[in-house]
Amino acid sequence: MNWVVIMAGGYGERFWPVSRRTLPKQLLPIVGKKTMIQQTVERLRPLVGDARMMVVTNREQASQVRRQLPRVKHIVAEPIGRNTAPCVALAAALIGKQDPDAVMVVVPADSYIENAQRYRQVVGDALALAREQDVLVTIGIKPTFPHTGFGYIQIGEALSSQPSAFSTQFWKAQRFVEKPDQETAKRFFESSEYRWNAGMFVWSCRAIIEAIRKHAPDIWAGCERIQQSTGAKSSAQALAREYAKMQKISVDYAIMEKADNVVVANGDFDWDDVGDWPAVERHFAKDANGNVARGEFVGLDATNCVVIGDGMHVVAAIGVRDLVIVHTPDATLVCRKTDAQKVRHLVNKLAAEKKYKTLL
Repeated sequence: MNWVVIMAGGYGERFWPVSRRTLPKQLLPIVGKKTMIQQTVERLRPLVGDARMMVVTNREQASQVRRQLPRVKHIVAEPIGRNTAPCVALAAALIGKQDPDAVMVVVPADSYIENAQRYRQVVGDALALAREQDVLVTIGIKPTFPHTGFGYIQIGEALSSQPSAFSTQFWKAQRFVEKPDQETAKRFFESSEYRWNAGMFVWSCRAIIEAIRKHAPDIWAGCERIQQSTGAKSSAQALAREYAKMQKISVDYAIMEKADNVVVANGDFDWDDVGDWPAVERHFAKDANGNVARGEFVGLDATNCVVIGDGMHVVAAIGVRDLVIVHTPDATLVCRKTDAQKVRHLVNKLAAEKKYKTLL
């Protein structure tokens, strides 16, 4: 059977001060009226329904996830954050125990996708391919500008063994490249050989377990012990004990960059990971001065700013440009757009000061 796994364990530091540890980006309506995770579930529900959908989150956010997704039955709370490789391994262990022949779609909870129908067609083709062949499919997005904040995948030759009935093009993956500098990103953008790494995967349970066994044996050994304890009274203790031992590493570093059976699916749909506050402006109308504002905003000689308010407080700005201004009842952020990626460092600084604990 087909399964969907939604990775929802992040804290969304770059969307502070709106995003907090118990209510991060994926649980907020950053783009659209529904939260990012609700949108993700709705896009994928037609493929598997609710019974074969699993959300892997963390203990701090689990109760809020359950409130937002009351129809989703499989909600797993990680006892500690360990990045995406342990998350994927845990999901494969839990699903594989009850459905060894499962094929899994693994996606982040917080992507924005415009054309849901085309997205499901691509995912459906990837599911069919992963059921027929021992491959690890990653969905690559054709770059629309030279982004330095995304990872890239270099595609190789077209997959000759893909069924002709597919509407999706597949290629063999040549290499993964982490976030490049501006000059390299420009070269990738101008080439036809590179795709953005969207962090969306499709594989059979057996294929990913075999890859984890081979490339991250310690992670799989821990997940196997968790798998064996499932249903027992000691299962929670086993999860906490084994998960704490696992290496904190992404599935790209641990598995995908090492595997020789990685295939890239052409994600020819509008996609955005909405990774920081400036990304929000791509999804809302601008005023005559290029500002994007949510909430009450009055500007005088203010241009190209992103302004996020709480709807009760007027944000006013004079003689500024290219700023991010975010106001909540207990905190206000002001930074240059070019520094928006540093917001997570600011959150770390706040965390180091005990008096700011309530703002995290």
